[in-house]
Amino acid sequence: MDAEKRFAVLIDADNVSEKYIKFILDELSNDGVATYKRIYGDWTNPKLGSWKAALLDNSVTPIQQYAYTSGKNATDSAMIIDAMDILYTGRVEGFCIVSSDSDFTRLAVRLREAGMYVVGMGEKKTPKPFIAACNKFTYLEVIAQKGQTQAEPVPNRQDGKKKKKENDELAQVTEQIKLIVEENSDEDGWAHLGTIGTILIKRSPDFDVRNFGYSKLTPFIQSLGCFEVKSETVRPGAAKVVYLKVKN
Repeated sequence: MDAEKRFAVLIDADNVSEKYIKFILDELSNDGVATYKRIYGDWTNPKLGSWKAALLDNSVTPIQQYAYTSGKNATDSAMIIDAMDILYTGRVEGFCIVSSDSDFTRLAVRLREAGMYVVGMGEKKTPKPFIAACNKFTYLEVIAQKGQTQAEPVPNRQDGKKKKKENDELAQVTEQIKLIVEENSDEDGWAHLGTIGTILIKRSPDFDVRNFGYSKLTPFIQSLGCFEVKSETVRPGAAKVVYLKVKN
C-alpha cells in the first residue's frame, strides 16, 4: 500500500470563516494526511476571536501576523514565507492553500514547479487564476453542504441569472467530457471512467460533481443524457470497472 501524501495546510484567516475548518480537514483527508496545520492572521483583532474554539478542537496552530499598515494584508506574506520554508524541509508532498485571494496564485504555481501537489480551497468568489494554478480546487460552500450522499440533485430555488450560469457550466463540462472520451476511447468508442475523471480534474481543477448536486461521478455522467455507460467485473470479488462512450 502506498504511503499517504503528507500535506501542509495553510489557512488565510482573513478570507475564511471558522465554520469551514472541520470540512476543510475532512476534505483533505481524501488526498492525504495533514502534517502541518497553520492559520495566519492578526489574532489581536477581535474579529478573529470566533476562531479560538475551532482551532483548539482541530489542533490548528495560529500564526500571529500584525497588520503593520492599514489597508495592507501582511498575512499573505507570512503564509508565502512559511510555505517556502516548509517546501525546503522536504517533509511534505503537497500543500493545501485555503483562501479566496488571488494573491496566492504565484505561490501555487511555484509549489507545483517544485513538484508539489497543490490543493486549493476557497469560496465561489475565488478568482479563476488562483483556481487554475492548483492541481485541484474545491469550493468551501460545496463541502459544507449537508445531505450530499444522495445521488439525485438537491432541489434548489434559483433566480434566472444563477440558473443560466449553472446551465452554462454544465454545458461546458459536458463538452469537455465528450472531448476527453473521444481522445481516450478504444476502437469501439469506449473510455475508462477513471481515466476521464483524472483528466477532467487536470483540465478543470475546480470540477466537482458536488457542484451539480451529486456525490458520485457515474450518476452525474448518466444524468447528462449523452453518454452510454457500462460496467464490467474483471474477476470475481473485484470492483466493477466503468466505461462510457458518446451516444450516436
